[in-house]
Amino acid sequence: MTNYNIRLETEADFRAVENLVRESFWNVYRPGCTEHYVLHHLRRHLDFIPELSFVMEQNGRLIGQNVFVKTHICCDDGSEFPILTMGPICIANDLKRKGYGKILLDYSLQKAAEAGYGAVCFEGNIDFYGKSGFDLASKFSVRYHGLPEGVEADFFLCRELKSGYLKGISGVYSTPKPYFIAEENPEDFEAYDAGFPKMEKLKLPGQLF
Repeated sequence: MTNYNIRLETEADFRAVENLVRESFWNVYRPGCTEHYVLHHLRRHLDFIPELSFVMEQNGRLIGQNVFVKTHICCDDGSEFPILTMGPICIANDLKRKGYGKILLDYSLQKAAEAGYGAVCFEGNIDFYGKSGFDLASKFSVRYHGLPEGVEADFFLCRELKSGYLKGISGVYSTPKPYFIAEENPEDFEAYDAGFPKMEKLKLPGQLF
């Protein structure tokens, strides 16, 4: 792995990044994907953090990206406790499982910590993200919205960026609304997606939706 660099995303990158995200997530979790549309809207949201929106390049080619969004835990005492969520994060299809994803992830988490943020919660695979310090969010007494208390959400992960940041915190995490934009506006999503190169939507084993 050589000749790569990680930098902040610029407005000139937007379309190419969205196309990279689309290609990376296509037919992974559902026939087609919506992650590129989510990213398109996240950038306009007040809680989006441009200073933590990264792209990864190799020999001038865009090969990866990651973003962070401010959110909070709805604590059991009625207060709100600030944290981050993350993603979409992706690597170009031909470079997956070669270590680039971990390099990008570790770099972006370090930058989030340097910026003063305390913890990240998001949905992901513990087998991959555990290698970068994530653990089940239940171990931090943070529950996933919509699940009965006591039900383990093995897809819901958390990492402290400041040691002890979540000590004494107990509550529920809710995914920020922009992540559901495609379901809420299906006609707008279809019109947006039609502006990209045509790709075949397939129903495949292991998809979640």
